[in-house]
Amino acid sequence: MLGGFARLPVSRTPKYNDRMKTVTLTAHVNGDNIQLDEPFALPADARLLVTILPESLPDTERQQWYALSKAGLARAYSDDEPDYPASLVRTPTAK
Repeated sequence: MLGGFARLPVSRTPKYNDRMKTVTLTAHVNGDNIQLDEPFALPADARLLVTILPESLPDTERQQWYALSKAGLARAYSDDEPDYPASLVRTPTAK
């Protein structure tokens, strides 16, 4: 005993703990198992947080959203956009 405290045994086994850096790895389900997309040495008993991502949008749906966004921006910033008189501006920009 040291000053009324018992000396605790020191573990020499390296463990994954909060002092190790957090790493994000991509993976996929391969049958019944989670398979990492790239090799990575995981220590035994490593704590993991698994996030299930939604499936990617099909290309046709992605293209439709892109076309809708593009059309909206074209309407908002087109050459025929009216000029607004200074009287309609509530807070004028400093010159």
